[in-house]
Formats: sequence, C-alpha cells, structure tokens
Amino acid sequence: MEEAILGFFETIKGAAEKTRFSIDVSEEGKVLSVGDGIVQIAGLRDAKLYELIEFEGGDKGVVFDLDRESISVVLLTEQNGIKAGDKGYKTEQIVSVHVGETLLGRVVDALGNPIDGDPRPEQTISYPIERAAPSMLKRDFVTEPLYTGIKVIDAMLSIGKGQRELIIGDASTGKTSIAIDTIINQKYFDVISIYVVIGQKKSRVLNILDEVKKYGDFSRTIFVVADASNSVGIQYIAPYSATAIAEYFLDRGRDVLIVYDDLTRHADAYRSLSLLLKRPPGREAYPGDIFFIHSRLLERSVQLNRKFGGGSITALPIVETQQGRISSYIPTNLISITDGQIYLDAQLFNKGIRPAIDVGKSVSRIGGKAQAEAMKAVAERLKIDYSRFAEVEMFTKFGAHMEDETAKLIRRGERLREILKQPRFRPFSLGEEVLSFMILESGILDKVDIRSVETVSKKILFMAKHAFPELIDQMNQEGILGQKYREKLTEFITKTEV
Repeated sequence: MEEAILGFFETIKGAAEKTRFSIDVSEEGKVLSVGDGIVQIAGLRDAKLYELIEFEGGDKGVVFDLDRESISVVLLTEQNGIKAGDKGYKTEQIVSVHVGETLLGRVVDALGNPIDGDPRPEQTISYPIERAAPSMLKRDFVTEPLYTGIKVIDAMLSIGKGQRELIIGDASTGKTSIAIDTIINQKYFDVISIYVVIGQKKSRVLNILDEVKKYGDFSRTIFVVADASNSVGIQYIAPYSATAIAEYFLDRGRDVLIVYDDLTRHADAYRSLSLLLKRPPGREAYPGDIFFIHSRLLERSVQLNRKFGGGSITALPIVETQQGRISSYIPTNLISITDGQIYLDAQLFNKGIRPAIDVGKSVSRIGGKAQAEAMKAVAERLKIDYSRFAEVEMFTKFGAHMEDETAKLIRRGERLREILKQPRFRPFSLGEEVLSFMILESGILDKVDIRSVETVSKKILFMAKHAFPELIDQMNQEGILGQKYREKLTEFITKTEV
C-alpha cells in the first residue's frame, strides 16, 4: 500500500517537473464558470493575488480577485475546452517571465516564450512580473544623458538615464517614430533596448521589426509582443513582463531603454478585465485603481547608485490623445506620473514639420542636469528663443509692422525650425547636433534663403566634420568642447562660402 502511494506522488512530481511548475496537489479547486477569458474557481482558499493557476487541460491563468467563496482567474492562454467542473491547481508561483542574455535579438510573448520561429533560448531564469520599485536608498540622481539622436529632443528636452519621459499626441503624428529612432540611436552606445507592443496590429509590429533590423542593432534589442489578437490578460501583463526582463539587466549594472507602445491600449485592456470581473467602474468606466497600475509600473524605472550596481532603466511610455486633448483621463494620469512629456502636434505634422514636436507644451523635468557640457553651451537659450518665435510668428501673417529686434527673432526662429527638421532613421551624433546649432548661432544662415537653409547647413556640417574630426570625436566620446576649440570652429563656419 505504501509503495502504491509513493508511486502516485512520484508520478505527480514528474508531471510537475515537465510543466516547470511545482503543483501542490493538496490544494485543488473546482471550476464554477468560464466566460470571456475569466474563470471562477472554488476551493483554492490559500491562493494569492497574481499567483499562477494551472488547469488540468494545460491552460494557465493568473489570480485577479479573491472572494470569500471563490477566486477569479484571468486566462493567459487560449481557452482549450475548460468547462465547469474541471480542476484547477495552485502552483505556489507568482506569474513570472523567462529572462536572460539569450533573449537579446529575440521576439517573445508576455511570458518570455519565443514567437519568432527560432528555438527556445537556453539558460534562462524566471523573474516575477510584479516587483516592488527600488527604494530611495538604492536610487541615484539622474545626471547621465541618454541620446535620442533627435536634435530637438537632445537640445531642448534632454532625457537622462533613469528618467520617464512620456510621448503624447494624436494618432499618426509620429509618436512611434520618435521611439524607434531613439532605439536605433542606441546602436552607438552600450544600452539595451526593449520594445513592448500592446494591442497593436500584427502588420504594424512587423513593420517596426523590419525598421529596427534595417537601421538599428537588433542583437541588443528585445521585442515583447502582445498584439491585438492576444487576450486582454496577456495585453495587461505585457508591460510588467517587459519591465521584469529589463530588471534582469538592471541587476547586472546595465543600462536599459524600454518603450511602452502604448499605455492607452494597456488602460483599455485593464478596463475590459475590470468590467468582466464586475468591479465597480469609475470615470470613463475605468476602475478606480487605473492610476496605481501605471504608477507602480513606471516607478520601476530608475537610476541605481554605484553601491547597487549603477544600472538604469529609462522609460518612454506612449499615450494617444483624441484631437489634442491632453486633459483627458489617462493622459493626465500619466503626465502626473512621468518626469516630462514630448508633445506631438497634428497641425505641425500636417505642415511638414517633422518631428512634429510642440516645444512650448513639451517639457523635461531633468533637462540640463542630464545634458552634455558641449550641448549645454549651445542650447542654453534655444527653447526660450524658439518659444518666443512661435508666439510672435503669427504677426507676420497680417503684415504688421515689426521692430528690428522682432524681425531678427523671426528670421532666426525660421532658420532654427529648418535646422530642427529631421528625417526618420537619421539619428545625429552629439558632435553633429552641436555643430548644427553652432552653424545657426554664427549667423551665417541669416542671409540664406529659407528654402536653402537645409542644403547650406548640410554643406557646412560636412566640411566642418572633415576639417576637425578629432574635435567631433571628442564631443561624441566625452561630451565636452572647450572655449578655445569652440572659437576655432565658429571662425571656420563664418569663413565658409555659402
């Protein structure tokens, strides 16, 4: 008799090892109802919130609600014939994701399983998708720049490693383009990029993949995909899973850039889950804790101090607005959580100003604290001057008489706007960005026809790069440009024939 009992438990143990979970057979529940990806189970009194539940048919789900008589489980896999009366088992595991170096250059789902057709990565470990944000004692000041390669951002809205900078704007205004260009620019730096897809069309995901493979360094990029065809449960956990993958590299002192595209759809997925779970709806039918689910996600982005490895996670969450309404519910929540916003304007986009960043509405609360000395020297007043230009530009449309000072401001502002225009997939190095603003500052473009500004600035930039390659390399590597060399460059620029 004892041998039969021991044999039974050995069989159960072997099955558990095959499924990579340690199932507690003493804790067995019974399915009460199934519908819309939500399973009600009775009998699992010791279940924990966000614990992984496995069903006898192989499906898996996560505990979302704990009631006195039953628990609510959100399915993370396709529903394979679960029905009332089936058994569900505790796994004693909080939902986790596979992490490790072997994920670099891969496309995975929200649980870290590969979906790119290549074999499963070896030597991975598991990290829980939910984890407390690092305490203040572990954090450090954000002082090291993260270069986007986009002139208007690096000059006026500089981003630091460990910062959370929101990208906000209407549909089709270039939000994803800014994120992709930033990822592409990291091929010049030791920064790992993670791109999280939430609720997007598969065709759009494939286009983004192709762009990163063509222009960036895909071997240091990870795609975590929960597209529109996935369940709302998968879409909900995707950004948390991606952050857990980022934390693996953070714990090893690495710098990580993570893009959440986008948190509007993530909020919609959570609203759908909450309504299916019959939680009381709040403003715009979102549950009352919608602010908390995003704040606990973004608080995990951090710059650690040297004592704890010195790694960083820099977050670029994306949120979509309707007709420019940044005062709507989800955008205002995210604005209050993040350290700044890059606001894209549809009118600027339609005028051909790309990237269509509204400098007046955009802000970086880190700003010059995470800006290289060379950039700080040439960009100190750029945002103020550009904002003043945008305010007074409208007077030129009415033919109003302008003072010389105002006319000069408008001339310089028009040329600055041309300098700031930038095509996609063409990131500028720090040295090139600084040179571009030095060309503007020298005044050589003031007499150039506005339609020729781009051509002339490219010509001068090309000549200066080849005349002073050591200075450009010094700026790129050290971020400094001494006064002596700055005067030398300015003299070269002003003497160039245009």
